[in-house]
Amino acid sequence: MPDRLHGLTGSCVQIPCSFEIHDPQKTFNSAILPSGVWIKGNPYFGGRPDRVIFNSTEMVNRYQGKITGNMSQKNCTTVFFNVTSSYSDKYYFRIESKPFLATDTEKSVNIVVSDFPSSPIITVSGEVKEGNPVSLNCSAVAPCPEHPPELTWTLPTQFTPKNQLQENPDKTNSVLSTVTFTPSYLHHEKNITCTAVYPVGASNKRAEHNMMLNVSFSPKDTSASISSADPVLVGSCVNLTCSSTANPPVTNFTWFQISGGKTTQVASGQSYTLNVTVDGGLYYCEARNSHGCGKSNEVQLAIKGKMGT
Repeated sequence: MPDRLHGLTGSCVQIPCSFEIHDPQKTFNSAILPSGVWIKGNPYFGGRPDRVIFNSTEMVNRYQGKITGNMSQKNCTTVFFNVTSSYSDKYYFRIESKPFLATDTEKSVNIVVSDFPSSPIITVSGEVKEGNPVSLNCSAVAPCPEHPPELTWTLPTQFTPKNQLQENPDKTNSVLSTVTFTPSYLHHEKNITCTAVYPVGASNKRAEHNMMLNVSFSPKDTSASISSADPVLVGSCVNLTCSSTANPPVTNFTWFQISGGKTTQVASGQSYTLNVTVDGGLYYCEARNSHGCGKSNEVQLAIKGKMGT
């Protein structure tokens, strides 16, 4: 059985449980249905019968429960119903099938009962990159498999979730919800939410997990601008600036001039300061990161006249 279980006030808790007999001096007769006993706090209950909170052969127990496993097959999985915060403690399992009597004093399960459920967990499979399908997974514990939580998503795009109740390696249960979508750069830094709604009696209890999408994309909205909107004099200085949005940030800005039908690389860097010549011409920039390149609009450098005129 697991070391720790989290329960929700008013709901049930399922304890995955199995046993083996390692003492060669003791034999277990599977033909005789054994009793399953749960002991609270301390495995030694001599003189403290109140520590025995459940016995499968008794009609009335301190805790309402049921052994759902097949004891003849050494499966002692048990469900406690309508748990409260007073249930929070360590529990030990005991088998009684006279003359065979045994308590596992070395192994216990620590049950923690809370008024509010723990938050679900969102994980991402792989890098979230524009144009590449990606899967988001949301997992929520299901301590009461008879009444598992319902998982819902809030995403900045259309999606179809796939939900399933699954068994974990420690035999506990959880609900897994998976959505697959193709992100764009417009989804970068948008919030996503996974909400778990637990049915408890006639009401619900909920918990959620929020996460911001981190989408990798090539430079977008790349633009070039001139420091002066008016025609400039030959010989004066003009500053050109390149701007772009990218994730990861732009690592390289390159400037090009188009003159006489020929394109020439003239500078690198986000800003480019040039001395105006009579040629003038068109200019544009390119922004580059590890995911690609973005090209700006072309800007016309208007010449007012030669120096001294």
